[in-house]
Amino acid sequence: MKLDLEGAVVLVTGGTRGVGAGIGRAFRGAGSVVIPCGRRSDPDPEFISCDVRDAEQVSSLIDTILERHHRLDVVVNNAGGSPFALAADASPRFHQKIVELNLLAPLLVSQAANAVMQRQAGGGSIVMVSSVSGRRPSPGTAAYGAAKAGLDNLTASLAVEWAPKVRVNSLSVGPVLTEQSHLHYGDAAGIAAVARTVPLGRLATPDDVGACAVFLASPLASYVSGATLAVHGGGEVPAFLAASNAREEQS
Repeated sequence: MKLDLEGAVVLVTGGTRGVGAGIGRAFRGAGSVVIPCGRRSDPDPEFISCDVRDAEQVSSLIDTILERHHRLDVVVNNAGGSPFALAADASPRFHQKIVELNLLAPLLVSQAANAVMQRQAGGGSIVMVSSVSGRRPSPGTAAYGAAKAGLDNLTASLAVEWAPKVRVNSLSVGPVLTEQSHLHYGDAAGIAAVARTVPLGRLATPDDVGACAVFLASPLASYVSGATLAVHGGGEVPAFLAASNAREEQS
């Protein structure tokens, strides 16, 4: 089933590669005009360079979109991430930067977008790309997990404050197979081993995440706001099942 968002103007932060690129493909497939932004240059003619942690750059980003298209219908706050660093070893500056990128930047972009959407007859939709790390322990990326937990709460709060013109939802995303998967899961054997911990038996693809973002932005989700949609293939098989010997004792 193809969702129709023909002509919708969609901003995707961190939209040039990985999950962001998949989100862009999904919206283009639904007929939308997609504006990817990021700090690295990109050949896409709609691309706008922006550090989403910087208020002046975010203001310029939104102004440029309005100059080009005169509206902004959807924002997908996808920019984020974190390298591995144990909390005891990481510097205060490191933790600050991780929280800025994964929590404060989405708030900054959302504030600027909301100011536009509130003036539009059709309002708008904001989708946060969150993580399962916000709802379970996140060893090695503790500040990231805490920021994503905050992002889920922010989603619920903004959905109340900005209703009824603007809907705000988030995607709680599990492991995704991208060009950077090896940084998190190791070589092909490591990636395959991680995939076996997922009930559906594989990692998500960027296009899987994109399809869910399109759904939340579409008229099919017109009564969905303040929600967090789990995009994790069933979650993680509980570790105790592998450790337990109860079945052996019963046989």
